[in-house]
Amino acid sequence: MTISFDKLNLNPQLVDGLNKGGIKVPTDIQAKAIPLALENKDIIGQSQTGSGKTLAYLLPIFQKINSEKREMQAIILAPTHELAMQIDREIKLLATNSEIPVTSTPIIGEVNVKRQIEKLKEKPHIIVGSTGRIFELIKMKKISAHTIKTIVIDEGDRLLDQNNLTRVKDVIKTTMRDRQLMTFSATINNRTLDIAKGLMKDPEIITIEDKVQVNENINHLYLTCEQRDKIEVLRKLIAATKPKRGIIFINKPDEVEIATSKLQYHHINAYGIYGNASKEERKKALDGFRSGKFQLLVASDLAARGLDVKEVTHIFNLDLPQDSKEYIHRAGRTGRAGSLGTTISIATEKEVSLLKRYEKDLNIKIIGKSIYKGNLIDSNESNKATNKKRDNNSKKFK
Repeated sequence: MTISFDKLNLNPQLVDGLNKGGIKVPTDIQAKAIPLALENKDIIGQSQTGSGKTLAYLLPIFQKINSEKREMQAIILAPTHELAMQIDREIKLLATNSEIPVTSTPIIGEVNVKRQIEKLKEKPHIIVGSTGRIFELIKMKKISAHTIKTIVIDEGDRLLDQNNLTRVKDVIKTTMRDRQLMTFSATINNRTLDIAKGLMKDPEIITIEDKVQVNENINHLYLTCEQRDKIEVLRKLIAATKPKRGIIFINKPDEVEIATSKLQYHHINAYGIYGNASKEERKKALDGFRSGKFQLLVASDLAARGLDVKEVTHIFNLDLPQDSKEYIHRAGRTGRAGSLGTTISIATEKEVSLLKRYEKDLNIKIIGKSIYKGNLIDSNESNKATNKKRDNNSKKFK
């Protein structure tokens, strides 16, 4: 039986706000996490990408915040600047739609700290951002840790790893002992689970089975070529399909810039998110892509993690992901909200076996295509055209 948001003890204003945003029914992670979070329980939640984890913690935070008080009441830690900005946008949208005056500000590194201090003088209810800069501002007494009631560790598999754990602990230690602690992630291994348990008091562990949900609104296609010809095939593919908004996935982050430059050389409206780009460049890429200024975004899985952009019509796999789950995560960025989407993979002959594995694991059909006279046609039609051309040439020489 499908449960509704008003059965989760949520404020009617929040439910109305969700309805305005077209969100009618809670996902599994939301249905299980929200009641526990409202009871102030510590939570470790695991649920697949795109399952609504952000709202699973934002809705209880909104309900518990005393918006009449001008004080900081929640901290949300995020591993990337893009994810922090995305969460902040979701907070602001929820506040607008629900007409609940909850305020927030993003606090991330590589940004003028004086400007951030000015924003913090307004005492936003929710601070969302990177652990390093947040801890720095706590030490400077610009973030009042003693008033924080809830801390969320988003993408816990990354923030609780050996590179980030110390800073996360530093932030937690500055807050009162009775504060609530929640972490959510698409994947949580045993090590991460043990670390999270060690930080919390009697945590509730929620694991949503990773059901591979294949969106029937997505067409799955592929073309084959030599490795050295992939960019040229992609260029022709873009001309043939004319995507309104597309994401091009590349496996190695250091090759994103190279691919982007090659596409731009051919006057293709593409922009890349790559590892060594400045924060300003990354923001420019994402803002430009969202607004439609850039038609195509070139990214690795890491750079695109947590990225949620509406009206993506095409996904292009210039490199194939190594497993079926990653394939469907990429594909799932198109065909949203009932719209149609297309995922096209460019594979070498050796990589076709990977495509066959995706088909088997996901119970989908990935249809072979070719480009003929600037149009995308079925591979068998291409073979007929090639044979016809060969026959005509043969007749000329008889």
